[in-house]
Amino acid sequence: MDVRQYADLFLSESRDHLTAYNHLLLEWEKDPAQREAVGGIFRAIHTIKGMAATMGYAGVAEVAHRIENLLDGLRRGDREASPAVLDLLLRAGDALEKGIGHAVDGSTAETDPKLLADLDAAAGGGQAADGATPRISRDSTPVAAPAGHGRMVRVTLRREASLKGARALIALRKAEALGTVSGLTPAAAALEAEGFDGLFSFRLDSTADSAAIERTLRTAGDVEQVDVQADDADTPHVEAVRGKHLRVDLRRLDMLMNEIGELAIARGRLHTLTSERDDPALHDVVVSIGRLTQSLQAEIVAARMTPVWQVFDRFPRMVRDLARQMGKQVDFRVEGKEIELDRTILDEIAEPLVHVLRNAVDHGIELPEERVKAGKPPTGRLTLAAVRERSSVAIRVSDDGKGVDRARVLAKAREQGLVAADVSSLADEDLFRLLMRSGFSTAKQVTDVSGRGVGIDVVATATRALGGSLEIRSDEGKGTTFTMRLPVTLAIMRALLARTGDETYAMPLTHVAETVDPRPDEIQRVQGKETILLRGKLLPIVRLGDVVGAPSTVTLSRIPVIVLELGERRTGVAVDALVGQQEIVVKGFDAPKGTLPIFSGATILGDGKPALILDAAGLA
Repeated sequence: MDVRQYADLFLSESRDHLTAYNHLLLEWEKDPAQREAVGGIFRAIHTIKGMAATMGYAGVAEVAHRIENLLDGLRRGDREASPAVLDLLLRAGDALEKGIGHAVDGSTAETDPKLLADLDAAAGGGQAADGATPRISRDSTPVAAPAGHGRMVRVTLRREASLKGARALIALRKAEALGTVSGLTPAAAALEAEGFDGLFSFRLDSTADSAAIERTLRTAGDVEQVDVQADDADTPHVEAVRGKHLRVDLRRLDMLMNEIGELAIARGRLHTLTSERDDPALHDVVVSIGRLTQSLQAEIVAARMTPVWQVFDRFPRMVRDLARQMGKQVDFRVEGKEIELDRTILDEIAEPLVHVLRNAVDHGIELPEERVKAGKPPTGRLTLAAVRERSSVAIRVSDDGKGVDRARVLAKAREQGLVAADVSSLADEDLFRLLMRSGFSTAKQVTDVSGRGVGIDVVATATRALGGSLEIRSDEGKGTTFTMRLPVTLAIMRALLARTGDETYAMPLTHVAETVDPRPDEIQRVQGKETILLRGKLLPIVRLGDVVGAPSTVTLSRIPVIVLELGERRTGVAVDALVGQQEIVVKGFDAPKGTLPIFSGATILGDGKPALILDAAGLA
């Protein structure tokens, strides 16, 4: 049976189990006295071992089996969960993850013999560095499922049997009479070793049924048990077995989303055409189609929603390793794991979050001795949280470190010619815009972690590309908070349509707080910028016509202004007219060179005409 068709599913499931493995190990590391975690760790590795062996990934199964031996001793209390042992298990998990990747893509990668030797030595009585054969305990989980074709057969000889190795070889000869034997575990040489305790397994490619195979093998004598499994008994299935769930390839959901997007465009066009005809029956049909399309669209969007923990759970290990590398103590907490985002958005924010978290550990949190001098506890606090805000989701990374050194940022900006030499201070907004410039860094030296000027600009660019915004708040000596505000889904969203000149533009409602219509004489200039007084506070105004190079030529008694809200920052965008709200389908937008960075995409309106989607962060 060809199991290669299950490679992607094996990779996905293995990653889930490795995530659980790392998470539980980190919990165990915080409190080595508690032993509840070891059971879950053991189950994760045992599952990976079985799936890898069934897929024919012998190297992965071997590493997993060695980890399992060590975990078995820890589970029974024969071994102590010392820091060195936990470090070894984390290192082994990394090797296992790398091996899984190589196995699935078909590349070759040798297992580190030192790692195997270290695992065996830690397990006690295992394979030493000189290559002696490990003893497999009957009380532990059966040996790893062997690689090869055909049915998997596990044989257990009686405890009291003498010459167990000879009995095992006889059983193998009898199996060869029924078909082709492959994937013997342990190897043939190990069967004759002193440590062999009578457990072995292999694959048998034979037309004989299970009962016939068992009868034949028992004639070898001293056979206590024979387990024969079907070809696909251990194969990962496409259908998940947990509840009423079904694993679906994300590409299928992408295709469905594209199709429903096209259907939504057609629905809008049909609605426009119908409104031009006085036909009640046709109108009823269009309303029904619109309702069904909207319901189908909502279901597809819901199917794509994924809890953020699927990305967040990879970060505790990264933060732990980075803190150790830098000699810092960090208490990392994750909140709002159950908040859901579109899978595409979730995948895209993973890398930006790595940059923000590394920045927090490197630049934000101080060394323990520095924190104590500043009157803080030696352990810094770092929090990653997801929060639902109206029609968007806010991802916050906050630390209680030293905050942004404003004087150093300003000095570096002067040095690079980004601000005038006579500037003595900057507003918060301008200060943090500097931090988001490509190549800007205040690090005194380049390290493996930082100092190359790559990081915050990557985060800002990625966030804007997703139709979101990045906000930075910092109190010197108290800490820094990065907030990424993101739409819940990218493909379909509600937008406010506005006209300037001869063009209609779409503004996603995610960042629209309200609309106002001041008189021209209510717009005043303050420090060179146009503003209006809105409920006792000055609101800066940007004229969209001036930004896009099409200044308004119409005279209005009231000027429509869209009030944008990005965190605590508010900006008004003046337009010629507000057209109304509409559900739009976002299309990819490859902006020509030289295009202003104020557009995040394009859409097709109900009348069939294209419209550009405005980027709120680019205007604010």
